[in-house]
Amino acid sequence: MTFRLRAVRALVLLAGFYLMGVVLLAAMAVLDWLLVTRLFTARAAWFEGMVLTVTVLLAVAILRGMFAFLRAGRLGPVPHAVAVTPQDQPELWEQVCAAAEMTGERLPDELYLVAEVNAGVAEQNRLLGLLPGRRRMLLGLPLLAGLTVPQLRAVLAHEFGHYGNLDTRLGGVTMRGRKAVLHTVEVFREGSTRLHYAIGTLYVGYARMFLRTSQSVARHQELAADQMAARHAGRDATAAALRILPVLAAAHTHYLETYAAMGGPLGALPPVGEVHGGFQRLLAARTGERLAALSAGQRPPRRHQYDSHPPTAERIALIEKLPADEPADEPADEPADEPAALTLLHDPDRVFAALEARTLPQEAARLRRMSWDDLVMARAVADAEGWSRPLRVAVARALRSSAQGADGTVTVRRDATAEGVANDQLPGLEEILDAFDRGLLWMAVADRMPKPHQAARLIGPSARNFIRPKVFDGLAGMVHLRLAEAGHATPDIAWSGQPGLVLPEAWEKGMDDALDAAVADTPDTVPLRALLVGPHRVSA
Repeated sequence: MTFRLRAVRALVLLAGFYLMGVVLLAAMAVLDWLLVTRLFTARAAWFEGMVLTVTVLLAVAILRGMFAFLRAGRLGPVPHAVAVTPQDQPELWEQVCAAAEMTGERLPDELYLVAEVNAGVAEQNRLLGLLPGRRRMLLGLPLLAGLTVPQLRAVLAHEFGHYGNLDTRLGGVTMRGRKAVLHTVEVFREGSTRLHYAIGTLYVGYARMFLRTSQSVARHQELAADQMAARHAGRDATAAALRILPVLAAAHTHYLETYAAMGGPLGALPPVGEVHGGFQRLLAARTGERLAALSAGQRPPRRHQYDSHPPTAERIALIEKLPADEPADEPADEPADEPAALTLLHDPDRVFAALEARTLPQEAARLRRMSWDDLVMARAVADAEGWSRPLRVAVARALRSSAQGADGTVTVRRDATAEGVANDQLPGLEEILDAFDRGLLWMAVADRMPKPHQAARLIGPSARNFIRPKVFDGLAGMVHLRLAEAGHATPDIAWSGQPGLVLPEAWEKGMDDALDAAVADTPDTVPLRALLVGPHRVSA
């Protein structure tokens, strides 16, 4: 079957998706009319009233679905984005205009920058796209930060290619119809009554049939858009863009979790504009394999069974079968010669700050702003306090229990919570090491460390091996706190690694071994004490 015939078939099924509601409404109207005019009897009035009630409720559900189908694709407001006009960013709009001209498509009426690794063109649907409507383009600032200009051209041409007259205008209608069907199904799934759910089940079944039938059309459109991108931006740039997109998505997720959210527990934010703008610093510090390593080992998102995108590897393979670019570009493994797409923006710092103002919640305006170094230091200290507190509380209770036991008084309950213990009542590092030397670690301290209920029955080596990492972390936290208070630990934002503290060389080399010795089955605190009184000794 040719592409044109498949598109016509999909269009017929799409019309049937809407007409199904019309037929159901007509059938229920006929049933109600027969009940009222022909079959109404006094004895069956209760039954007929029940049927009328059910049909009215079903009609409401169907009308809601039909209304949702007609409204699918409407362009609403974009509150979490920055609107960009040709006067604001002429160079970026120049690239958009070039891609639209090459694909034979009209320009978007609106261009928005968003905080996602994504790009897309949406259109105000009228008759599922048979009539042109307002068009909007969304471009992710993180995408601009990670792509070169040629790669951005490929992305733009691909997005406009979805709307091009590739083989038949019906192909584009089918693509928009798939979105409308999925939107309608979601509306039915949100129904709160059994009748609503029952009608939704009927529509879901029809939607699955339509999506299966239109799958080949949708995938053809995606591959055709790739070909359009390769003609506009070049084969190598298009293939490179497809390769880098999943890497950028993984890197952006890592940035948000590790850097942008660093001050969350502290009630603080990075400098103005750096919530999103810091991503470009991470990309500058991590290139090639170091950047790709952020996505290594991550399970790719599960593909939807009706996903219109063919596998990325298949798309790249088809693109690389195209003739080489003329004139030949630089080798694909040397993209540094190409300017970054972010250079197309005038005053990108201002754009990042504007996007930040639109994406952060209102309460974020009250949070304090801290430099990256101050933020790293504050977070490191807060984390160290969190690591060390369970150990300090356990040692304090073990010492109190030991002292009370020696006096013949009642010992402290082991399951008492730690929240009620003030920091000034907790032992310091030397007191903890003294307790370890007295043999209290595995006799009393470990038993008072917090542990899940499933581990409460562990005894002997199993119990020690379970609790040893927590004791290790507690001691490490106390060391970090001591070094930070003495000024021997400095913050390191580490865009190419993991943010944290830089310790003196002697501590970097010997701390792990010293801590391992202190938490061994037979604790030996001598190596750790030696570091404490060494060249970088820190006072209590």
